[in-house]
Amino acid sequence: MGAQNLTLLTDLYELTMMQGYFETQENETVVFDVFFRSNPNRSGYSIMAGLEQVIEYIKTLHFCYEDVDYLRGLGIFSENFLHYLSGFHFSGSIYAIPEGSVIFPKEPILKVVAPIMEAQLVETAILNIINHQCLIATKTSRVVFAAQGDGIMEFGLRRAQGPDAGLYGARAAMIGGCVGTSNVLAGKLFNVPIMGTHAHSWIMTFKDEYTAFKEYAKLYPNSCTLLVDTYDTLKSGVPNAIRVFQELRDEGITPKSYGIRLDSGDLAYLSKKARAMLDQAGFTDAFIAASNDLDELLIHDLKMQGAAITSWGVGTNLITSKDCPSFGGVYKMAAIQNEAGEFIPKIKISENVEKITNPGNKTIYRVYDKKTGKIRADLVCFVDEVYDTNQELLLFDPNATWKKTRLPGGSYTMREMLKPIFIHGECVYKSPSVMEIAEYCKQEKDTLWDETKRLFYPHRVYVDLSQKLYDTKTKLLNDMNKEY
Repeated sequence: MGAQNLTLLTDLYELTMMQGYFETQENETVVFDVFFRSNPNRSGYSIMAGLEQVIEYIKTLHFCYEDVDYLRGLGIFSENFLHYLSGFHFSGSIYAIPEGSVIFPKEPILKVVAPIMEAQLVETAILNIINHQCLIATKTSRVVFAAQGDGIMEFGLRRAQGPDAGLYGARAAMIGGCVGTSNVLAGKLFNVPIMGTHAHSWIMTFKDEYTAFKEYAKLYPNSCTLLVDTYDTLKSGVPNAIRVFQELRDEGITPKSYGIRLDSGDLAYLSKKARAMLDQAGFTDAFIAASNDLDELLIHDLKMQGAAITSWGVGTNLITSKDCPSFGGVYKMAAIQNEAGEFIPKIKISENVEKITNPGNKTIYRVYDKKTGKIRADLVCFVDEVYDTNQELLLFDPNATWKKTRLPGGSYTMREMLKPIFIHGECVYKSPSVMEIAEYCKQEKDTLWDETKRLFYPHRVYVDLSQKLYDTKTKLLNDMNKEY
């Protein structure tokens, strides 16, 4: 499946503003930041995802004849502007935090530096892509944490909000830590493991449960997972599964992977009883998988209750992020380039303090404790600021400036998080494979303190401003107050 041309995947006002800039000849180079104000799902962190699809979108960005003809038919665009669109291409630069990285609120996770007409056009699609995949990757990461090392299988395609949500949600879930997906198309397109068993209808089709299990085992002797709750889990399902496993053993067949799946009932009770039955029959290496409207909170509770489950199929609550169905990323202007080539900081103010933006052309340095490798804070600063890790670093809370942390020189390391993706319209970044991103994400989560990863009331990672950026922001706010 080739990349789609999503050029018209935009809000109408992006195009009407573009025409306004075109007619007034206002097309200065600007900086727009993509950021989010709070972590979804009450999490202590989020996961960056969707960058590869942003790259595909930018690469295919053009107005074909049919696009221009459609816009002409709306009757609101001039012929001169439509002629401009017919030759449109993206000539700007994009910087982003790599996929799989842990990210935090109020820092730019993607930055567009481009003529304002171009920067305005790409807003909607970039937010659509990034918001969705970051949301699902973050939700998945919480589910994976709750499972304490057990495998999580993404089973949500049939409950996703449409084919794209199912496809790219599966991609994001793999980045967040799933070991496989039931989505065959995702497996093909992203080269990720696909997994699955059979439905209750398979059991109901045969004359009895035992026959259904036996026929399935004949077809898939090396990977045999039997769904045991169609009729009666403990009186029928598990005993019949054991009977089939014994027959395989008697025939000298040793499956690479075999076990049972529970899809209803009290999963803690049933799994413990089933485990005892399997062990007593000599099948101590048979796994027990579970599904049935699982999420991180239910998995957490089941683990606390000693459920004998080692593999979890998670569907609806993961693919839709049911308890928090939106990520909340926004796209705000931060600077305008003047005739001398300098970026003049711009700020948006609001009576809601959390909606006041951070001005200027910025980057992010992640600060790590040198001894443990754990994240101390993220430092947002101007792109021309330079730091020497041999010197003391002063960090302060921008909302409560008396809260300060001094890191002695040599006690910390720093890493710039925003990487160049497009430079003057040319893509300079090659996306890793999904499985490579997933492995990187796992390493990234290892840099978080345990207190930040916990499901309930996690510790907040501080996102601080440099002194220069804080002073600039304060001055702009004070100047605006004088003006109005």
